[in-house]
Amino acid sequence: MSRATDISTTLKVLRSARVVRPINPVALGRIVRTVRTWGTGPAGGFAQQVHTRPDAAAIVDELGEVTFAQLQSRTNALAHALAERGVKERDQVAVMVRNHRGFVEASIAVAKLGADLLYLNTAFAAPQLIDVVAREKPVLVIHDQEFTSMLAEASVERRVVAWVDDATTVGEHLEQLIAGGPTADLTPPQHHARTIILTSGTTGTPKGAPRKEAGINNGVSLMSRLPLRSEWRTHVAAPLFHTWGLAHMYMAMLLGSTLVLRRRFDPEEALRSLQDDRCESFIVIPVMLQRILALPADVRAKYDTARLEVVAASGSSLPGDLAVEWMDAFGDNLYNIYGSTEVAYASIATPEDLRAAPESAGRPPFATTVKILDDHRREVPDGESGLIFVGNKMLFDGYTGGGNKELADGLMATGDVGRFDAAGRLYVEGRDDEMIVSGGENVFPREVEDCLTRHDAVVEAAAVGVDDPDYGRRLRAFVVLVDDVAVADERILKDWVRTNLARYKVPREIVFLDELPRNATGKVLKRVLAAQP
Repeated sequence: MSRATDISTTLKVLRSARVVRPINPVALGRIVRTVRTWGTGPAGGFAQQVHTRPDAAAIVDELGEVTFAQLQSRTNALAHALAERGVKERDQVAVMVRNHRGFVEASIAVAKLGADLLYLNTAFAAPQLIDVVAREKPVLVIHDQEFTSMLAEASVERRVVAWVDDATTVGEHLEQLIAGGPTADLTPPQHHARTIILTSGTTGTPKGAPRKEAGINNGVSLMSRLPLRSEWRTHVAAPLFHTWGLAHMYMAMLLGSTLVLRRRFDPEEALRSLQDDRCESFIVIPVMLQRILALPADVRAKYDTARLEVVAASGSSLPGDLAVEWMDAFGDNLYNIYGSTEVAYASIATPEDLRAAPESAGRPPFATTVKILDDHRREVPDGESGLIFVGNKMLFDGYTGGGNKELADGLMATGDVGRFDAAGRLYVEGRDDEMIVSGGENVFPREVEDCLTRHDAVVEAAAVGVDDPDYGRRLRAFVVLVDDVAVADERILKDWVRTNLARYKVPREIVFLDELPRNATGKVLKRVLAAQP
């Protein structure tokens, strides 16, 4: 693709998103200077919005509203306070904070000091947390008060509380530091902050995946197939510490969006927030859509979501017919984004894609290359399965503890197996390390999971490989029924799979659970299922 084509596409996307529009020349000059000085990360990204929209809401959370001007002065004060506590350029600060203003303000303040940000998963168990902190060695941790006891044995001495539950038992906290600090601008650092995002840890200890500042081109790539618009109000329900939630904090810097945040997800409260906070976009993980659809129809009908134009889901696959069910209930506003912590985004399925092929992951966006390679790293024809490799400007730089994802001709492996159809849509068939050979045939859990989920009595399903005396390996399925009176047992569900898939794909056994074990981003913890007797 030529440079002229790149520029033309970039301008087209930015105009469509209303980012490129008439602007006061003085304000434009200030924006350019701010971004040149502070970069495109949290320090410069939010600061440049002050020059055009100082009094607009930057954040709406359970404590109220913060404007862009207030955000600038508050994070200046917090940055000065953190510097007084020893945080300096190129240090690393850990953030273990739920979705509220504290996450955003901590990110901006740390970035203004030129320190790196380590985002900790709020669903970590204490041993995982302690291991990660020992490996990454942050100089300070900012955390919600609820995580105090969990962090008690972590090897970091300096701590600041973000969200306070009980002021009588907390030490230093963000509001205290902000109230006591000067609001003058800081001296720009030479080092622009890196962000370190942790992998999900569904199969082992989470790894740190560092990422440099995201430039404007990365936002353009996403918006080339995800029609977000400037100055929208965006309810980010996906965890901000995760790649998907964090991406939309970054998008807010480019678009001047209002971030609508709630510390915990509740399906009915999410609908109420979409209505009351007048949201045009909704950023989720798929299990959140399942929980909303599981609400009684009369409860869903109480809320007006007519303003909602984009529902963007990522973090795990859309099971069964979830995409169609959502669009039938809420309109054709669903977009499914496939990617990983290491490669960021790879493909985006639009509502048109999901209507035509609900199980597809769509097509690669602008400036993104996706190829399906065989075991010898040669590209395979459309329709044939192979390993998914991705190229874009957001590939990570290698794990903080050492090691990297496999590279082939500048493309990075996602660890998934997939294929393209004749229309150019990508299908993700499953993790390469989850595939089993049953009766000499390759079987991926996802196909069986989707089949089970399509049964009227099943709300969700997961499967893992187990030994089988006849087939060598078979799948063991775990199923959650719609309710206690759902008409389904092991025989009925096995017959269902046998009717819809090949015989060797029928699970050896089906276990019924009240719920599937998941991490904070909605991914099923298959190591927990595999450990069950």
